Amino acid sequence: MTKQTSYNPNGRSEMKFGITYVDYQILKMKMRYLMKLDPHSGANGRYSIRSCYFDNFDNKVMNEKKEGFINRDKYRVRIYNKSDEVIHLERKSKRNNQTFKSKCKLSKKEFERMRVNDFEWMKDDERSLIRDLYKDIQLYHLKPITVVDYEREAYLYEHGNVRVTFDCKVQTSMHSTDMFNKTLPMVDVLEQNEVILEVKFDEYLPTVIKMLLQGIHTRHEAYSKYQLSRMFG
Repeated sequence: MTKQTSYNPNGRSEMKFGITYVDYQILKMKMRYLMKLDPHSGANGRYSIRSCYFDNFDNKVMNEKKEGFINRDKYRVRIYNKSDEVIHLERKSKRNNQTFKSKCKLSKKEFERMRVNDFEWMKDDERSLIRDLYKDIQLYHLKPITVVDYEREAYLYEHGNVRVTFDCKVQTSMHSTDMFNKTLPMVDVLEQNEVILEVKFDEYLPTVIKMLLQGIHTRHEAYSKYQLSRMFG
């Protein structure tokens, strides 16, 4: 079986929709017969994601998303299940409607230095992504700005390297960046009956997956969890 990954150097296609909880249940039942559940899933079939996003005083990152810039970058620090065992700095880039991702390991201490605007150590770091973020910090005055939480249920399909995810219970910390605080106060950003559907693939979306998605009532708009979170501050 071909190894499935979100980090294709040639870029990936990505579609995002808001769907109802009922349609989520229907689609999930269909997928269980065709696709494999993500091996990182917990006993309930999900895992939690917490990300701290970077932006500046003028909301550069958020505004470029809202205005549909075809070339843009978004940096975030990500952990899973609110644990500090695995911490990554990630950059998600859009180039002509293709999505590119890069990441590197980060320590808790390094992130805490970023939180207090201590960036000079990044200038000559051996990790290229750290150096890239440093350059963008100098150019655009980026800094950690908000934390976003959600639960994810992910399904994999080998052909086309397809990944279908359902994200629910999306919450924001408003302006707090204390992402390792397990009791960090959070605010819901989705409607109670809403789930975010994401479909990601490489060169093509297999016909069988297209057929699975037919009949699902979606809101045809790109849902950015970061953008949604910034509606609250």
